[in-house]
Amino acid sequence: APQMLATVASAAAERGFSNIRTQQGAAEKLPFADASFDWVVSRMSAHHWHDVPLALAEVRRVLKPGGRVLFIDIAGSEHPLLDTHLQAVEVLRDGSHIRDYRADEWVSFFAAAGFEVDVRQRWRLDIEFGSWVARMRTPEARVLAIRALWGAAPDEVRDYFDVKDDGSFKLDALMIEAW
Repeated sequence: APQMLATVASAAAERGFSNIRTQQGAAEKLPFADASFDWVVSRMSAHHWHDVPLALAEVRRVLKPGGRVLFIDIAGSEHPLLDTHLQAVEVLRDGSHIRDYRADEWVSFFAAAGFEVDVRQRWRLDIEFGSWVARMRTPEARVLAIRALWGAAPDEVRDYFDVKDDGSFKLDALMIEAW
């Protein structure tokens, strides 16, 4: 989004980083020449991509031989009940959300694009509810729907996501390196 790119450009200038350039484009059609980058990094964006396999083919295309890839994103759950609630909460918060993928799905996507892949790290991420919905300017009706969804969720869902009275909860995150 243009606002995100402006924030990056401003932060880079404030820090004196003159080698950072922002460029808007779809992950599925990257606006860069073949073999342009030593590293491709994505942090918390891939769950918005419309076609992850196509985007990873583009990552492969723009990566130099011997280049590396590092992705950090929210992880979907192997348990269908947990995954259904996770995806519902995510799309209520942000209508541009597509899917939080499981680690095995990521490994398969990367392998299909010709990468060797390693799920380097997994961790739980504390989500403070108020700031989480404020960042996306989630409409109040959707905030109420998220609260209702968490409130009506089975105990095993509420326990797994460690849902608190204020709506705060925990998500699974992962870091993937590929080459």
